[in-house]
Amino acid sequence: MSRRSTGSVGVWAEMQRQQQRQLEAEARRRRQHEQQARAYQRRAAQSHREYRQAEALRRTEELDAQVALLQGLLASGCRAPAFRAASLMRPEDVQPFAPGPLAQPVPMPDFSHYQTQSGWTASRRAQAQAEARARFERDWQAAQAAEAQRQEQLASYQREYQQWVDAQLADVRLHNAGIGAMTEGVRRQDPDSVIEYFTAALYASTAWPEGFPRQVAAAYDPAARQLVLDWELPAYGIVPEVKAVRYMSGVDQDKETPRPIGQRRALYGEVLAQCMLLALNELFGADELGALESVALNGFVDGHDPTTGRPGHIFLATVMASRSSFRDLHLAQVDAGSCLADALRGQVSARPDQLTPVRPSRRPQEVGNRVVSHGSDEEPDLFAMDPIAFENLVADLFRAMGMQAVTTQRSNDGGVDVDALDPTPIRGGKIVVQVKRYRSTVPPTAVRDLYGTVQDAGANKGVLVTTSGFGPGSHTFANGKPLELISGPELVDLLHRHGLRGRLGERGRQVAQATPSRPNTRLPDDYNVLGMSWTGSVALDVCALVCRGNRILSDDHFVFYNNPQTPDGSVRALPATAPDKAAICVSFDGLPEEADRFVLVAAIDPEVNPDADLSGFTDACIRLRDPGLVELGQLDVSDGKPRETALVLGSFRRRSNGDWDFVLGGKGYMGGLEALLQDFGIEVE
Repeated sequence: MSRRSTGSVGVWAEMQRQQQRQLEAEARRRRQHEQQARAYQRRAAQSHREYRQAEALRRTEELDAQVALLQGLLASGCRAPAFRAASLMRPEDVQPFAPGPLAQPVPMPDFSHYQTQSGWTASRRAQAQAEARARFERDWQAAQAAEAQRQEQLASYQREYQQWVDAQLADVRLHNAGIGAMTEGVRRQDPDSVIEYFTAALYASTAWPEGFPRQVAAAYDPAARQLVLDWELPAYGIVPEVKAVRYMSGVDQDKETPRPIGQRRALYGEVLAQCMLLALNELFGADELGALESVALNGFVDGHDPTTGRPGHIFLATVMASRSSFRDLHLAQVDAGSCLADALRGQVSARPDQLTPVRPSRRPQEVGNRVVSHGSDEEPDLFAMDPIAFENLVADLFRAMGMQAVTTQRSNDGGVDVDALDPTPIRGGKIVVQVKRYRSTVPPTAVRDLYGTVQDAGANKGVLVTTSGFGPGSHTFANGKPLELISGPELVDLLHRHGLRGRLGERGRQVAQATPSRPNTRLPDDYNVLGMSWTGSVALDVCALVCRGNRILSDDHFVFYNNPQTPDGSVRALPATAPDKAAICVSFDGLPEEADRFVLVAAIDPEVNPDADLSGFTDACIRLRDPGLVELGQLDVSDGKPRETALVLGSFRRRSNGDWDFVLGGKGYMGGLEALLQDFGIEVE
């Protein structure tokens, strides 16, 4: 006898079937997800390979383009226009007067707008008319006063503008008169004028690629009508050491194919010969007044003599060419080496890559007249300059920038070394300038004193010029105030841009190159900028340490305001750009191989906030930027604590695959920066 299943058994069976269907659906979804993941990995791997292959191809194409530029140096340079003295003349064009809102008269009130129909009685209407008349008279007087003030300000700006125009035109006319006098001197074959003219031709030429050197020493022999020059040539590194780049997908690495030594040496010799011919072409092409019968040209590189080890000029090429022999050459079609050696009887070093020298035919020092050098380190040393001469140089700089500037008396100057007036309408005004010829960092007290002087003098701006630099405390104090701080490298850059000369000691050129003068200067592509920002008014020194484990590599690998970069330049201090208050740039690929940690720290500036602690250090972050200062991301940083005066913000740590990870810090110190540095192995005296 059969039994029918109960309802509960059927329900249980249906639940089992549903559960089985869910498990099967989940298994299908899991398989689909795994398939999608494998497909994504295949696409990602394919995309990665394609990217790396494209990048290797791009690098190879760049190398080929660089070689093509070097091979076609002479042909492309010959297409550049010849230099003419007229190109140095400055037009007498000045910025038109632009008074802005002051050009618009103050609108006068119209009595008809004050009429009223108020009131039903004659007396009320009369009262309303009287009140309207009174309002009209009051507004009329106010408008008349405002118009009188506008006209007075407009007249004042017109007078200042006219003074500025007169000064600008006087400067332009003085410059043009100097060009005219130089041209006349070339016509008379005056040695100084001839040297100035032809060195200007070399410097103004557009025939030379970016980055080629332009250092020259010259003399002129008027009896022989011969110009004698020592001209700097590019170093051996101008020829790429790598010939091609190929991506090896099996090991996920780029393989660089070296350029054969013989090929590289031959190309370098060809470049030297082209440079010599191109310089001759520039000089003879610029000789519109017939001052040159011949040119003795010696090409050198800066290096160390292989026999003595001493630094100096090593001559790798020389030629003495007459106008008649050079005139018959078709440079765009010649073989540079054969032309220089056979047609002009010149000489290029047989082994220029090994700095094997040649004997110059005639040196500028042998001419007998004054030798003029440009582009070398033979500039006045700002550190060694007389203090009064240094102040006069700064005043000359302000005048070259279109301002009126005078040095003050040595006493009763109220802390002002140069008084300047910017006549630019609207944004111009009085500027007080202090000059500090320091070798060490300018203390923040000097910046605070300048601010007091600006307020006492009623000036629009204060400028502090120094041969050294400023610490973070000085920049923090100056932020938001009418103050401008000009460091030594920035000063040298401004001098050179406005036709003045100056250097910072024997290593002035290297210092200027190592310290970026402007925050918006683009860094090389392998650098990143780490910008620090925080709330609160506490002044901090943000520093960086390059370490192995918890020990710094050396004292030179501690980057702060008195040591703005590591010896290899992989880490540098930068001026911060808003909203950051401090900035460090780093090339992670350029850090020493033994380094596995890059640590960022912050400490109270005791000169600005001697009694402060880090309790006011809040809402801090590290802003990661690319070389163009485009923000890539942010890293949060721990807040400071009471009584702490130094803090490890965080560290970047090298992983086994070569990448770097950021690890948040947070360890604080009550003993300030000294205690923190001692923890990393630096002995603080």
